[in-house]
Amino acid sequence: MIENLDGIFETVNFQKSKGILIHHLDYFEDFPAHWHTPLEIIRDTRNWYQITSNEETCELREGDIALIRPGTIHALHAPQQGSRTIFLADISFFSHVSNLETLLALLPPVSVVTAAKDAELHRRMSDLLDRIEEEYANAASFYEGCICGLLIELLGLLGRCRFAAGTQTDTGSAQSCRYAERMLRVCSYLNEHCTEELSLAQAAELAGFSKYHFARLFKEFAHTSFYKYLNKKRISHAEQLLSNPDYSVTEVALHSGFSSLPAFIRMFKQLKGCTPTAFRTLYSLDCMNRVAPKTPPTPQKTSAG
Repeated sequence: MIENLDGIFETVNFQKSKGILIHHLDYFEDFPAHWHTPLEIIRDTRNWYQITSNEETCELREGDIALIRPGTIHALHAPQQGSRTIFLADISFFSHVSNLETLLALLPPVSVVTAAKDAELHRRMSDLLDRIEEEYANAASFYEGCICGLLIELLGLLGRCRFAAGTQTDTGSAQSCRYAERMLRVCSYLNEHCTEELSLAQAAELAGFSKYHFARLFKEFAHTSFYKYLNKKRISHAEQLLSNPDYSVTEVALHSGFSSLPAFIRMFKQLKGCTPTAFRTLYSLDCMNRVAPKTPPTPQKTSAG
């Protein structure tokens, strides 16, 4: 359930653990459009469940798994009778893991994994979620570290399967795999140097392609343009700087690779749905709520039938 909603921003209180919260919902409740910084994983356990994001709605069926990328504005719709498990995980420390940082940037806002479309991936992800729930319920020594390891394994598995699927061609995957490896190197470089002046020509030279060829290959690999990817990384960097009150918004813009404050504010609102100033206020609120979490209200359950 949503405990703290300011506009469309949800503040998540990690009460039992510093970085993970698990809700088992077996009652009817819709969640209006909102966004939050944790990664959200939903596993439907009975009946259906709907996720609406970017004016698109996907419907989960029993057993389906959905990953909602941090910062994604989304609404959730439930049937009168049904159940699902919602995992909320603080993965801010993943920014120090290069490949996972690239994966998060490449994932669509909502990713759905079903047994019908990918039985092996679904089976392995389900097993990892079962183990996360077990660690969370038992709360044995070092369980938080174990959960973090399982989350990293889950995302690594998803990234590896996505990478493998993206390198398959009718004539074999050797050349496509080499291209994908080059694109991964470029993405890693962008992750590290996104605050610097970077051009399409520079990235193309790094990958060893012409500008035109690189732009096409990058979009095929990342499902987004070079400049959109670069701007997403710059905004992610800006989020970290905004958590420090010593930086003005103008300084944050300049230190994040933007040449002007209006350009920064425009891009920030486009990607985050709020101004940098509003985000800074909400980030401070998030920190305070983690220090002094509130007890959630007892949900009203309907008959399971």
